[in-house]
Amino acid sequence: MAKVSKIIGVDPGTNVLGYAVIEIIDRKPVVLDIGVLDLRSFEDHQTKLKEIFLQLQEIIETYLPQHMAIEAPFFGKNVQSMLKLGRAQGVSMAAAMTMGLEIIEYSPKKIKQSITGNGNASKEQVAAMLKGMLRFTVKDHYLDATDALGAAMTHFHQLGSGGVLKSKTNSWKKFLKENPDRIK
Repeated sequence: MAKVSKIIGVDPGTNVLGYAVIEIIDRKPVVLDIGVLDLRSFEDHQTKLKEIFLQLQEIIETYLPQHMAIEAPFFGKNVQSMLKLGRAQGVSMAAAMTMGLEIIEYSPKKIKQSITGNGNASKEQVAAMLKGMLRFTVKDHYLDATDALGAAMTHFHQLGSGGVLKSKTNSWKKFLKENPDRIK
């Protein structure tokens, strides 16, 4: 598997979508870009989805990441909101797929756990930890952007120090092939 040098993180939304791009330099993450796509000025849902697709493709073309780490939808009580969020996630993933990126989903709880050590941390706690870890500044009202950065950093942590995603062994045959020293 190829070594990953850039990751785009996405916190999907149809009104405000957060994104962040990190580069791994000497085994350390560096923030290249962080921000939001403010889609509130677009009147209809279809136009918002089109803008998500086009603007994310522009960001991907600019930075050329290998992976997209995206926050997975969580359970919500408002079905219409969940459908819209799912569409935003799907369009984000489609933009990444058409550009050849590998896509990895992380639950909000997993991201919070990875960044703060507490799966129930607030968005503000995640933002504060990321600001301290990476020494960057972002306006406080851009919590969607820091959530996206949290997704990218969670993926960075999953890669390990070698910059290669740790594969999960899903069969004994594969396990034995990958670990011949464990056969007795």
